[in-house]
Amino acid sequence: MFNAWSRRDRPPEAGTAAGLEGFAVDKTFLSSLKGILLETELALTFIIFICFTASISAYMAAALLEFFITLAFLFLYATQYYQRFDRLNWPCLDFLRCVSAIIIFLVVSFAAVTSRDGAAIAAFVFGIILVSVFAYDAFKIYRTEIVPRAAQGDQQ
Repeated sequence: MFNAWSRRDRPPEAGTAAGLEGFAVDKTFLSSLKGILLETELALTFIIFICFTASISAYMAAALLEFFITLAFLFLYATQYYQRFDRLNWPCLDFLRCVSAIIIFLVVSFAAVTSRDGAAIAAFVFGIILVSVFAYDAFKIYRTEIVPRAAQGDQQ
């Protein structure tokens, strides 16, 4: 028991960040195309959430949920933590995240614009921009990660 107390009271070894050594942020990812797309999706989703909060609070849950999902993917990719879950097909999950967000934001944006409120119209405009960003992200995922994996599967 005394040994456990002495280990806990000691400072961490050199090179570790007090238990956070597995969560180092890859700064090159944040400046890559995928990182910039995720950051743009995160910012636009937050703006839409604010617009829905100001006008139609019934639609803000969709924007908030997509904000947290995008934030989780940004965290997992930026820290390379997703590589620890090697049984999951990450390109497929990311593609489905983009496709579901496209559908959700198209429906919510067109439903919100019917209220003719200024913030709802702003949410509609940002929603259409966000849908185009999600569509580009889904297209890039499909072209760079899903199609080459399918071609490798055919060759084996």
